[in-house]
Amino acid sequence: MPKLNEHYQNLKESYLFSEIAHRVAAYSQAHPDQKIIRLGIGDVTLPLTSMAIDGLHEGVDAMASSETFKGYGPEQGYEFLRDAIAGYYERNGVPMDAADIFISDGAKSDTGNISELFSADNVILIPDPVYPVYVDSNIMSGKQVTYLSGNAENQFLPMPDHRVHADIIYLCSPNNPTGAVYNREQLKEWVDYALKEHAVILFDSAYEAFITDPALPRSIYAIEGAKKCAIEFGSLSKTAGFTGTRCGYTVVPRELVFPTSDGRELSLHAMWNRRQSTKFNGTSYIIQKGAAAVFTEEGMAQCMEHIHYYQENARMISETLSRKGIRFFGGIHSPYIWFECPDGMESWEFFDYLLNKAQIVGTPGAGFGENGKNYFRLTSFGEHGKA
Repeated sequence: MPKLNEHYQNLKESYLFSEIAHRVAAYSQAHPDQKIIRLGIGDVTLPLTSMAIDGLHEGVDAMASSETFKGYGPEQGYEFLRDAIAGYYERNGVPMDAADIFISDGAKSDTGNISELFSADNVILIPDPVYPVYVDSNIMSGKQVTYLSGNAENQFLPMPDHRVHADIIYLCSPNNPTGAVYNREQLKEWVDYALKEHAVILFDSAYEAFITDPALPRSIYAIEGAKKCAIEFGSLSKTAGFTGTRCGYTVVPRELVFPTSDGRELSLHAMWNRRQSTKFNGTSYIIQKGAAAVFTEEGMAQCMEHIHYYQENARMISETLSRKGIRFFGGIHSPYIWFECPDGMESWEFFDYLLNKAQIVGTPGAGFGENGKNYFRLTSFGEHGKA
């Protein structure tokens, strides 16, 4: 009889978005004539840009000729895309070595898989509320999590407690689910803390393209010293509408070298390279061609037109909440609006109320942690006049 990974018993019974889909499906079956406004899962609604489509077509056409056909590609990603992403960082004022960039099928996979590089003995700090993958992927492997409390008092931007040691720190800015964004001084404090504690920051920058204030950092590497203590995850899902196309990247600087228990040294860059080479066959050449087109100046300009569209949705939602006197966070440099449930309702109760009374689907804050139980998340990924 096989011995199972019993850590799975410590997971919540259902993944957050699976439970939402189940409840919405049940409502739709009972009310087939009701139109539902879906502002729950953060899925985009606008089609890919013309630059991305042209890049994808170029990739497809290459497969039709023996001279340009591609089989297995490099697990780290094709050089043309790694160079394009490095150029994007450079245009945003952040020096970047393309050799530190690894291409993947999305930030969700990488933020989950990165935990394989760290032993169960680490002190792991994860914000609450938080994107569920950070927590669940650690629980699956038997790791213990210590929570950082994000709340209205600290604007859902928890800061380091210098009395407490940490080894691994998860940060997301702009944050999912709260929409909160760390400023330069706050990120500098986190980097300084990580360097002092010899810790690693796992920094999720999936929504960086929504930041419009040039004073706000779009990468952890905008902070001096970060390449000695931080891994960054990037995504095209919201930046370029690749939620169904699937492409992301992870930056693992070669400066991230730590001692082992036997006195030797291990490089996180080398470890991640070994992990990807062993378990990942690389992102499709076709998809990488589309992604490379996105990271050109023209390609990113087209993406920003779509982002501005979603930002207008966020503005309309935010203004409505303001008129109603409902306190909220996010909605400016983020596609997410995080607000307090009315009348002291808990978030799943409010989910059912909103679905049944207004046919609107959002995301209950309780699905993101204990601190979210009286909060609710709406996304701005709808269509004008429809959501």
